[in-house]
Amino acid sequence: MLAGKRGRRRYAEAWRLYQRWARGEFDIVDPNPPRSLAGYLARIDHSLWLYTSLSIMLITIALVEVTESIPYALPLRYFFGSLFVLFLPGYALVEALYPDERELTPLERLALSIGLSLAVVPLIGLLLNYTPWGIRLEPVMASLAVFTLIMFLVASYRKQRLALLKASAIS
Repeated sequence: MLAGKRGRRRYAEAWRLYQRWARGEFDIVDPNPPRSLAGYLARIDHSLWLYTSLSIMLITIALVEVTESIPYALPLRYFFGSLFVLFLPGYALVEALYPDERELTPLERLALSIGLSLAVVPLIGLLLNYTPWGIRLEPVMASLAVFTLIMFLVASYRKQRLALLKASAIS
């Protein structure tokens, strides 16, 4: 029972700290920010969001390839495919446009990610319609993956520059 109360107190204190941080009462700054994009990508504390998103993308691509021979993986393909199409392109674009965590709340990021995905994916499909490949599974999957990767690289670069800027403003 004591551990449960202690856990609730820690959660309540962490929530109060988060709210104060979100209001801008204080800032959490890395004293040794990554100096380059490669350094940013090598540090898991800065780029966990990127690796999680890339994992979802790679799992989706792998599931699309194996569901022909393993039909039991079809529900997973539907789940990860929905994330790949309805969330990841918009999420990558939101991260590129708003690299600072404080610019949007998590709910706003989620809503914008879904909304921008619903806007970007048809535009990519429209562009694919005028190419020799047309609108088929492989070209759509490849073009969404390329768009998402480019946006993730732009977002990573902007987040790295922002971390460097914040650290230089403190010192």
